[in-house]
Amino acid sequence: MFAFLRRRLIYSVIALIGVTVAVFFLGRLNGSPALLYLPEGSSAQTIATFNHQHGFDQPLPVQFWHFLTDALRLNFGDSLAQAEPATKAIMDALPQTLQLGALALLFSLIVAIPLGSLAAMRPMSRADQGITVFSMGLSSIPDFWFALVGVLFLAVLWRLVPTSGQLGIASWVLPIATLMLGPVGALTQVVRGAMIESLNSGYVQNARARGFSRWRLAFRHALRNASVPIVTVAGDRAVHMFNGTVIVSAVFAWPGVGGVMVDAVLGRDFSVIQAGVFVIGICVILLNILVDAAYAWLDPRIRLS
Repeated sequence: MFAFLRRRLIYSVIALIGVTVAVFFLGRLNGSPALLYLPEGSSAQTIATFNHQHGFDQPLPVQFWHFLTDALRLNFGDSLAQAEPATKAIMDALPQTLQLGALALLFSLIVAIPLGSLAAMRPMSRADQGITVFSMGLSSIPDFWFALVGVLFLAVLWRLVPTSGQLGIASWVLPIATLMLGPVGALTQVVRGAMIESLNSGYVQNARARGFSRWRLAFRHALRNASVPIVTVAGDRAVHMFNGTVIVSAVFAWPGVGGVMVDAVLGRDFSVIQAGVFVIGICVILLNILVDAAYAWLDPRIRLS
């Protein structure tokens, strides 16, 4: 298992280096970062002074070396809008994003696993067809449309939840529901397919012949062997939830990384954009390592390889 995780860690380090290089060069595709920092129409003297103060007038390899050493210390400069280190602005908002994403993924699994298992236990039945239509419908609903409709009915018309902000437990309902749409739809279908294959395997048929109940066969014997594709899709959806937090931040004024990044783009806050891309990249890499560790724990064949 440790050899497997060591290889994955090496790949993750390579990916982190790639993220660092991408953050550096993407910010310089249009030339000097001063064009992003400074307001439009700034004089040439102002741009030249700004470039000299921040080292942007140095050769590109020298800039990259300074950027690399600073990135290793999570130093991306100061935020222009907030007058504080850019990394601090991202790290202050990161816990809210992680909490929201973790809860949305947890509730997605709680909903999708029973639904997919129930559909797999009676394939092509009315229950299976209804669950399939329901899950595919959830996957087809645009996140932003659901968020706006949710605000209109639940917040404005019925006054059941707040329209925005973080004002208690009720304010978590719509953001979590918005992030759950796609994962519940996709995971339900994945659970159904994996469980059908697992329930038709030889060892489950043998257990059924020995008189085990249907529910014991499904949730004690078949589910663990069907868990690898479930973990794969769950990890992929967890990564995509970072994109969903942008919609959540825009519609519900949620204090997370998505809102900070949107404000940074609109305010041309280049340091915060760099810090945000780098920190999110690290989070995605760590998530992939956790998924790989889950593979090794769930499947001995992977652990032994």
